Amino acid sequence: MSSLTKKQKKDLTRIIISLVMFAVLMISEHAGLLPDNRNIAVIAAYLVPYFLVGYDVIRKCFLGIAHGQMFDECFLMTLATVGAFGCGELEEAVAVMLFYQVGEFFQSYAVGKSRGAITELMDIAPEFANRETEDGGIEVIDPDDIEIGDILVIKPGEKIPADGSVIDGEGLINTSALTGESMPRAVKAGDQVISGCINGENLLRIRADKAYDDSTVVQILEMVENAASKKSKTENFITRFAHYYTPAVVFGAVILAFLPPLISGDFTGEFGKWVLRACTFLVISCPCALVISVPLAFFGGIGAASREGVLVKGSNFLEMMAHLDTLVTDKTGTLTEGRFKVNSVTAADGYTKEEVLRFAAAVESGSTHPIATAITTACTDQFPMSEITDEENYAGKGISAVVAGVKTLVGNGGFMAENGIGIPDDQLPGTCCYVARDGRYIGTIVVADMPKSEAGQAVKDILAAGVRKIVMLTGDSESAARAIAEELGITDYRAGLLPQDKVGIVEDLIKGAGNGEDPKKKLGFIGDGINDAPVLSRADVGIAMGSLGSDAAIEAADIVIMDDNLLRIPAVIQIARKTISISGANIAFALLVKFACLVLGALGIANMWVAVFADVGVAVICILNSMRMIVKK
Repeated sequence: MSSLTKKQKKDLTRIIISLVMFAVLMISEHAGLLPDNRNIAVIAAYLVPYFLVGYDVIRKCFLGIAHGQMFDECFLMTLATVGAFGCGELEEAVAVMLFYQVGEFFQSYAVGKSRGAITELMDIAPEFANRETEDGGIEVIDPDDIEIGDILVIKPGEKIPADGSVIDGEGLINTSALTGESMPRAVKAGDQVISGCINGENLLRIRADKAYDDSTVVQILEMVENAASKKSKTENFITRFAHYYTPAVVFGAVILAFLPPLISGDFTGEFGKWVLRACTFLVISCPCALVISVPLAFFGGIGAASREGVLVKGSNFLEMMAHLDTLVTDKTGTLTEGRFKVNSVTAADGYTKEEVLRFAAAVESGSTHPIATAITTACTDQFPMSEITDEENYAGKGISAVVAGVKTLVGNGGFMAENGIGIPDDQLPGTCCYVARDGRYIGTIVVADMPKSEAGQAVKDILAAGVRKIVMLTGDSESAARAIAEELGITDYRAGLLPQDKVGIVEDLIKGAGNGEDPKKKLGFIGDGINDAPVLSRADVGIAMGSLGSDAAIEAADIVIMDDNLLRIPAVIQIARKTISISGANIAFALLVKFACLVLGALGIANMWVAVFADVGVAVICILNSMRMIVKK
């Protein structure tokens, strides 16, 4: 009982009271203690548990009629039970309403359970922030008042209110609410932290890098709030189906009640029998099992994904993941660590390795690209900034600058070719950055980016989950791309790409075999950088790395992996396919049982008790089936 809401406890209480009263009346009737069912006192006695358990259904029925929206399950239940009372079937009338409410209770409980994992995310929002004042004091402010540059004091056990950088203190922070990872993360001065995480046992001082409205915690909550509005095709089908199905069965019941007695020629004698069949028909036809269990399965799937540290922005994207045929992935920062290091330096005649590295570091000093960072980090003797002028960045190609009065270029082979500079034809394992001065090649710096520890296993698991093809796209050289692809077991890769080239390749893959031939088969793209945002938007389903990924990539993506762990992708594929399987089974089972019982009801073979099973029993079975998505393995 402790896990039930106040409303659920109230509903359960009136169900139990009504059930006890109903049982006493049934036993008394079958023991011959009650007069005939047409006795006003007996009818009144049965009306007590009927109204006690069903007053809200009847109320919703009349409100629906008043607002012109009468064709729903409340209208069907009220019409059927009133008809049953009119035919003298008092037990059946109360039983229909009672067991319908039992089904509604199961639905409410199941939805509450499925919301659990997602509702936990709502608790990540901080209620306050401790901002350090100029005189060294602390003022408690609303998180909305946080401004970029504010110094925030995070005491042990408090939530980090905004994305920022640690400037003082070190310790462990709990990221489980965001990433699903139970292992605390160690942070120290200089490290980035994201809002929503819980500080451990030591005090931290951080500088806010973002305002609260732009922070990770707000983005996550907006994603969760918007997810429910993005329905899958299956859910939309069920909504449209119920829209036409319910009025059709009501008119079918009216025809069943009036047409056979008219045809028989004994309208007065036959009318009561056919009205009871029509009422049975209405109870059987109630679409509860479909309109409840299918959305519940998808909601449970989104909740299951959130427990894995993956945010799915809508059930439509979960459905697409179930039909994933081709997965396209960026390399740097996605399959690899994204932290380059200089592996080797080759110098041409007349230059030393140290000089080549020093000139390259000077050109790259103004860039934040990971390769530039690796080169500048490896160089211990850098030029003063006063000797570096006229920097110019050529996206996806390289950088030029005037260093010590001489134009110096650093970039890939294509960049050198565009500038008429010949380079050696060496196939070195890694990313080759060629350096040239005054129009002449002076050396090569080989930079390597190691694959993530889980990348190889993730590739195997993704293929095992049913994805037909994985394609790696990268702006790196052919040799660097080939080395990573071979190590990870990826057979299809494209190297030397500019950011705009990726969109074209994804377009071609969508139109190509698999996706063009079968519209159900979908293409996904995994990326993390700001340059991946256009591709994430163009793919059928875009997957972004949420921890290290850029804001633009997270905004453009449909699915966000909060801890950047690639093993989350095959897990989400399995969750999506299980969700589709469960919702499909619910649809098939519910329709099969209902149509069979409708025929039996129309023929008079199925009575009101069979109708109760066809409605409430099928709904409960489908709900319990959907709750398999909620159970955490």
